[in-house]
Amino acid sequence: MPNRSTDTLFQLIKSLEKSEKRNFKLFATRNSSSEELKVVQLFDALDKMEQYDEELLFRKNKEIKKQQLSNLKAHLYKQILSSLRLITDEENIDIQLREQLDFARILYNKGLYLQSLKVLEKIKAIARTNNQFTYLQQAIFFEKKIEALYITRSMQDRAENLSKEADEVTLSLQKISLLSNLALQLYGWYIKNGHCRSKKDETEIIEFVKRSIVFSDRECSGFYERLYLYQCYCWSAFIRQDFLQYYRYTEKWVRLFKEEPQMIQIESGVYIKGLHNLMSAHFYLSNADKLNAVLNGFKTFSETKIVRHNFNNEMQFFICGTIAQFNLHFLKGRFSDGITLIPEIEKKLIQYQHFIDSHRILVFYYKIACLYFGSGDYGKSIDYLNKIINRKADLRNDLQCYARLLHLIAHFELGNEQILDHLIKSVYRYMAKMENLTAVEEAIFKFIRKSFTLNVKKIKPELEKLLTVLRQKQKSRYEKRSFIYLDFISWLESKIDNVPVQHVIRKSFIRSINKD
Repeated sequence: MPNRSTDTLFQLIKSLEKSEKRNFKLFATRNSSSEELKVVQLFDALDKMEQYDEELLFRKNKEIKKQQLSNLKAHLYKQILSSLRLITDEENIDIQLREQLDFARILYNKGLYLQSLKVLEKIKAIARTNNQFTYLQQAIFFEKKIEALYITRSMQDRAENLSKEADEVTLSLQKISLLSNLALQLYGWYIKNGHCRSKKDETEIIEFVKRSIVFSDRECSGFYERLYLYQCYCWSAFIRQDFLQYYRYTEKWVRLFKEEPQMIQIESGVYIKGLHNLMSAHFYLSNADKLNAVLNGFKTFSETKIVRHNFNNEMQFFICGTIAQFNLHFLKGRFSDGITLIPEIEKKLIQYQHFIDSHRILVFYYKIACLYFGSGDYGKSIDYLNKIINRKADLRNDLQCYARLLHLIAHFELGNEQILDHLIKSVYRYMAKMENLTAVEEAIFKFIRKSFTLNVKKIKPELEKLLTVLRQKQKSRYEKRSFIYLDFISWLESKIDNVPVQHVIRKSFIRSINKD
């Protein structure tokens, strides 16, 4: 997949739908000045490009001069946003409230104070119903300004009531700010480091959460207060590999939207993220049926106007829905079935290449590499692992480490002995440097080194010994982290039985169904 362009104007143009492009053309040519026509010409030129290329732009558009480009781009960017503002869905609560605040300001500037106050009361009612406390605060502050400067005779005890309202909103916003900051910091910790590697990591996360939340759970009553509180506990549990608690809080996260369904429209991206985490929780708990049930509901939700008429939601559905499908194939041992999805996924990755963050791309590549590895196509698995290894990104050190380890194992499966010695040293050093080397990986490295000197008859007993060791390690709280990234147990069983990994997992899945 090509590298994403960092040009903001180019990204904006590539996000436009046909109707939005048509509307922009009408908007931009309303005056038909020479400057506006040049802006349209620049728009058309960028729209035709697959990748942003200034040299190509100047070569094909002689009228656009290099010294003009910066100003033209800034003007075009502003014009596109202005045209989009005119056709933006009025169901967006933020836009409604901003517009009403503008109306209140216009009336105030005209000296129509009572009319302005009436609009502000309307804003407050809408903001309270939809948990929009930042707009509620702005409306209250504006009311206080009018009441302090002018005798409006609007009601008795006005000053006392407004002060009480302001204090309540400020306290709620303080809690929201603190909890949202904590949730973001925890998520950031995971993006950089992955799951806890030791008791030290776990203690650090637990103490950080305790220090940061300075009030009781009962004091969180509003929608956003509870949402960010659940996110904090969700990320904390996920990092610590407490997947049962992770499930409980992701379920509360999603249920919160069921209790206040109007918030699905307002915070659709956060709702999609909640469903994604709920599906991930079912995956980590090996609940294939429950994962499938949530995924089916997720697909139904994707057909609603909320998703289909919103580019960002549509893209998020692709990311979260695809990862859930991957995970379901992993649980059921249907790696070959999962591979059939890859051509369409590749098309979507190209379609969204300017918008998907590097972290998600790494996850996609790793999931695809695992699909190929599980189906026995080690060469294809290596191709996708190389995309991770060769990608310069200062995030997901854990994924970088296990991509290298899986890369090593894939070469081992292919019998590429001429490069294995170098790879063992290289991967070992890398994982040690990143502090990602546990007893599980040490045992794997030891086995691969020893395998060089073993014949066919002797290698099976060594595989069985390693399997026994790893089954013991799997019970350890901190060693089990390794098994989240690579199913070493199934791999070893497949080696012993001389069958693809997916056969082992599929057999285990069917056995678990029959047991139930």
